[in-house]
Amino acid sequence: MVVRKVGKYEIGRTIGEGTFAKVKFAQNTETGESVAMKIIDRSSIIKHKMVDQIKREISIMKLVRHPYVVRLHEVLASRTKIYIILEFITGGELFDKIVHHGRLGEGEARRFFQQLIDGVDYCHSKGVYHRDLKPENLLLDSLGNLRISDFGLSALPEQGVSLLRTTCGTPNYVAPEVLSHKGYDGAVADVWSCGVILYVLMAGYLPFDELDLTTLYSKIEKAQFSCPSWFPVGAKSLIHSILDPNPATRITIEQIRNDEWFQKNYVPAKMLEYEDVNLDDVNAVFDETEEQRDTEHQGSEDMGPLVLNAFDLIILSQGLNLASIFDRGKDCMKYQTRFVSQKPAKVVLSSMEVVAQSMGFKTHIRNYKMRVEGLSTNKTSHFSIILEIFEVAPTFYMVDIQKAAGDASEFLKFYKHFCSNLEDIIWKPPTESSKSRISKSRSRKH
Repeated sequence: MVVRKVGKYEIGRTIGEGTFAKVKFAQNTETGESVAMKIIDRSSIIKHKMVDQIKREISIMKLVRHPYVVRLHEVLASRTKIYIILEFITGGELFDKIVHHGRLGEGEARRFFQQLIDGVDYCHSKGVYHRDLKPENLLLDSLGNLRISDFGLSALPEQGVSLLRTTCGTPNYVAPEVLSHKGYDGAVADVWSCGVILYVLMAGYLPFDELDLTTLYSKIEKAQFSCPSWFPVGAKSLIHSILDPNPATRITIEQIRNDEWFQKNYVPAKMLEYEDVNLDDVNAVFDETEEQRDTEHQGSEDMGPLVLNAFDLIILSQGLNLASIFDRGKDCMKYQTRFVSQKPAKVVLSSMEVVAQSMGFKTHIRNYKMRVEGLSTNKTSHFSIILEIFEVAPTFYMVDIQKAAGDASEFLKFYKHFCSNLEDIIWKPPTESSKSRISKSRSRKH
């Protein structure tokens, strides 16, 4: 296997993907420190005339030092790529915490919201707006504190320009004025997204969630939502003040900080001590000419799905599944199913995406992991499934399908329908009958 390096960093597998960038795990070979490497394609940002904007954003983010914002260490470049070296956060996404554990308690939800507001407010004070705030962009560090990622790699208006005009972000979290295409204040729009996040933390589901985008946009523009009965009065009042469809009357961050519910057990962020930070690397990257040497050691850009070793396979083997020893008698098992394919991993992934969308579900892909979500058959509850592709041999891929939220019977119905539409990619052993394709086992703990 070719080891790929950029400067002093050894690059590992892909851990995330965005519109203009991939994020890979990397290691500083001099210090052993783990980092996240955001790789941006130069031609993409030139084509979209984003060079100056991204240079400004990176410059500001390098200077931003806040306990609740992911740190940007340095910037490197090759002839074709820009490499942004970010702090590697080990606690995973806040989204996964909600998916696996459901809604959070009032105290925990408030603590995360307080940290979110602290981080957002600090970046706004530097003129940096996120525009895509959602639980997937909120990471947790080893101490369980919030760390906002991708802050500053989103939008920074020109000097003297107060309104942004790009519609972006995940529709469910986007402010109504962003959808109206009339220009908006980035800070005020971020506040709306913070309100949606608070609702999700406390409810375990979205305030605005429709499969039909026209209906979704209509509900967002009218702020048509209701709070569950278990929301405390103070939280309800604050959320309604934040999710005000009129940006002119929407509550400000300063007013949120003074809110009685917000204030409870509030510990303001302890600012880091001043560090001498220079922008020489940023200037060098963006000012260099095309003739400069390519520092990238070529290798496969796509690291592929996670490869399972022998121990993983033993754990996953139906015959050697030990979960039943511990789960016997429990009725709270998570259903999990899997199938094998000999098609290329990308073909498997795109086929599953098409089938899930044709069934009326929304899909969200990160590397070789896909989240499928939507409403249950009776349209009364939220339904969410996680599918992940693993390489078990050079020509064999296993798809692991797990229920994340929703009713077990709904999950089994989905699985049956889903697989019936994937006949051409599911591999069956020569001796296996057509009816014994589906293998069920109890949940594997990740």
